[in-house]
Amino acid sequence: MQPQASAAFSAAERQAVYRAIFERRDMRHFAGGVVAPETMRRLLTAAHHAPSVGFMQPWRFLRVADPALRSRLHTLVEAERVQTARALHEREEAFMRLKVEGLNDAAELWVVALAEGREAHVFGRRTLPQMDLASAACAIQNLWLAARAEGLGVGWVSLFDPAAVASLLHMPAGAEPIALLCIGPVHGFYETPMLQQERWAKRCALDDLLFEDAWGQPLGT
Repeated sequence: MQPQASAAFSAAERQAVYRAIFERRDMRHFAGGVVAPETMRRLLTAAHHAPSVGFMQPWRFLRVADPALRSRLHTLVEAERVQTARALHEREEAFMRLKVEGLNDAAELWVVALAEGREAHVFGRRTLPQMDLASAACAIQNLWLAARAEGLGVGWVSLFDPAAVASLLHMPAGAEPIALLCIGPVHGFYETPMLQQERWAKRCALDDLLFEDAWGQPLGT
């Protein structure tokens, strides 16, 4: 059955969607400033409209408004940055030269966590319990794309001990922080991903990741 023509976005609307996707960046450099409450509400609403397995909606968002609390989170991130560098062995020095977070510079800092009691959600998770994390990642991506459309940068920081962050924020047992989101105005968006600019890694060729019928079997052969 052919899709209804009216279901498709206009050419300009489609272009805007793809522009947000291709120009979204994991930002590490922020320009301070503020994010208007109504704008932040739009970003959170976009996140909350993400798909979730079994409609479980596992995401929770916690705003860090206290400067002292933000500083303590920064200390936890810095501790993990050092540990990560050591674990990289021969790339330790190169990693330590990278800017990997913007906690002290971003206008807003939000912690994204998986809610407690997730084990009660079986629909779609009996064999794949990690789908709670996949669902929350979809929410973060929604927020990220909406932020790009609003001209705001977002940086996903995952360098932290989840147990330490959960304790610091008085999370209930079973809740699990998965992201520190730095959000706010930026001086400019990177033309290409920052880690690619820094020659840490590069984007894989799409065709190398596409298979058909069997793992490793190239698509369309």
